[in-house]
Amino acid sequence: MQFIDTHAHLYTEAFDEDRDEMIERALEAGVDHFFLPAIDSSYIPAMKALKAAYPDRMSLMAGLHPTHVGPGFEKELERVESELRAGVYVAVGEIGIDLYWEQTLLEEQTRAFQHQIGLAKKFGLPIVIHCRDAFDEIFEVLEREKDDRLYGIFHCFTGTENQARRAISLNMKLGIGGVVTFKNGGIDQFLQHIPLAHIVLETDAPYLAPVPYRGKRNESAYIRCVSRRLAEIYKTSEAEIAAITTANSKAVFGC
Repeated sequence: MQFIDTHAHLYTEAFDEDRDEMIERALEAGVDHFFLPAIDSSYIPAMKALKAAYPDRMSLMAGLHPTHVGPGFEKELERVESELRAGVYVAVGEIGIDLYWEQTLLEEQTRAFQHQIGLAKKFGLPIVIHCRDAFDEIFEVLEREKDDRLYGIFHCFTGTENQARRAISLNMKLGIGGVVTFKNGGIDQFLQHIPLAHIVLETDAPYLAPVPYRGKRNESAYIRCVSRRLAEIYKTSEAEIAAITTANSKAVFGC
């Protein structure tokens, strides 16, 4: 079985002590490709170093995370565009709106989100969306930007069934990770009504570790906990989950 982790911050400090060993565990678990979402420009060297160490395993995104939108964020957006011009990126992400940590910068986050959607269209790339306590605000931007160039992944989807269907109608796949294994995660109550054709697997490592590792550092090997739970929900085999979600990932990223 081949699995793809469509969203993992493997370049961050959380893995500095055992990064190679963690990647080896993931490979042994059947995860053979990793997509690395951006946070801000300070992490670009670490992202590129990991790509250089595993050139056939790692794919990079460029973008400014909404929680890192602050004073002078326009300079960060300029850096995003300059990186995209280098041509080594497969998506613009993770981008979006986060009103959990900060409510006073909604205007700035919205501007940054919309600008980066424009960059994705300019460079013919998918977007990877971060949404926390901001579904209405995210959908408002996506509806404005809706056209045949808008596509991507709704990372760490935690919304309702109606919101899931709305995201799909906007040409988004749903990124499903550890939350699907949580007792009160919510999405396991309706996910069986969403065709697997619209789902990709992710971990968001080092965050949101699935049961039975909840509360600990997440890593890409734990994607198997997610795939096993999805196999239960969809009443199918884990091999079928692997095959369909891997194909979905390749359809989005082209690799």
